[in-house]
Amino acid sequence: MSSDSKAGADAGELAGLDISTGITASTDLDAVLATNPQCAVYTAMADNRLPEALEDYLRILAAGVNVVGSSAVFLQYPWQVLPDELVKPIEDATRTGNSSVFVNGIDPGFANDLLPLALAGTCQSIEQIRCMEIINYDTYDSATVMFDVMGFGRPLDDLPMLLQPGVLSLAWGSVVRQLAAGLGIELDEVTETYVREPAPDDFDIASGHIKKGTAAALRFEVQGRKDGNVAVVLEHVTRLRNGLRPDWPQPAQEGGSYRIEITGEPSYALDLCLSSRNGDHNHAGLVATAARVVNAIPAVVAAPPGIRTTLDLPLITGKGLYSVH
Repeated sequence: MSSDSKAGADAGELAGLDISTGITASTDLDAVLATNPQCAVYTAMADNRLPEALEDYLRILAAGVNVVGSSAVFLQYPWQVLPDELVKPIEDATRTGNSSVFVNGIDPGFANDLLPLALAGTCQSIEQIRCMEIINYDTYDSATVMFDVMGFGRPLDDLPMLLQPGVLSLAWGSVVRQLAAGLGIELDEVTETYVREPAPDDFDIASGHIKKGTAAALRFEVQGRKDGNVAVVLEHVTRLRNGLRPDWPQPAQEGGSYRIEITGEPSYALDLCLSSRNGDHNHAGLVATAARVVNAIPAVVAAPPGIRTTLDLPLITGKGLYSVH
C-alpha cells in the first residue's frame, strides 16, 4: 500500500530485500517525471479516487512517459465504456507526449481478453463467450477493496461502490466491449445483474471481521447483448468461504480459478488455475497481474502513441524470463 512514510526509502528495502538499489521512493510526481523515465508502472488504487488517477495519467502521458498499469481498469478498452469527454483528454495527452498507455492484468486482463480471443481464433462460428472468475477472497488483504468497494461485511441493504447502478458496467464494460471488438461486432447494450449472500455466522478474513447476516458472497454478470442475444459475458463468483452458495459455479481448484466458456463450433471450456511457491491463489493472481503489465513494457514503449490494448499489441511471450530455482 502507498504511504507517505515510504518517501525516501530505498526500493530494495520496500521490496523486502537485503540490498540497496540507490533508487528511492518519492511522493513528488514532478520530481519523478524530471528524471525522464521511458515508462511508468501505475498500480495506485483508483477505485475510490478516479478523478485523481485520471489526472495522474494525463500528467505522466503528456510529459512524454509511456505507462503500463493495472488501474483504472476501464482503460483496458475505454471506448463506449467511458464518455468521450473522459477518453479524449487521455488520447490528447498521448499525442502531446508521443506516449502510449496499456492497462491490463488478469481480470480485467489476460484471463478475459488474450485467452478467450485466442480460443475464438480457432472457431468456425461463435454464439457466446463467457469469462468467469470463481474465487474465494478470504486471504485477499485489502480492507478498502473488500469492505468499501465490494461491500463484504456490510448489511445487504447497504449498496457499496461496486454495486451502485452502472459501476459494474463501468469496471468490466471494457471486457465485454473488447471481446465484442475482437469478434467484429457492435453491441446493442451492456447490462448488469448481481446477487449477494449473507454470512451464516461471524468469522474473520485477512481484511477483517465478517458479522453474521452481512454480505459474504457475491455473484454478478456484465452482459453484452447483440440482436436480443447475450453475445459476451463477464461473470464473477466471489466467496469468503468455500461452502457458501454451493449451487453457484465451483472453481476447478481449491480456492479459485478462472474459466472461459465458448459456445460455438467447436465449443470450448478452459479452466485456468493459478498457484505460487510463495503464497496461495490470491497471491499468485497479484503476481500475475503485475507481471502482465511489467512484461509488456518493451512492447508499449515501441508502440505508436495512444491507448493500446491486447487487440493491437504484439504477443507478450515472456522473453528473458527463463530461470531455474
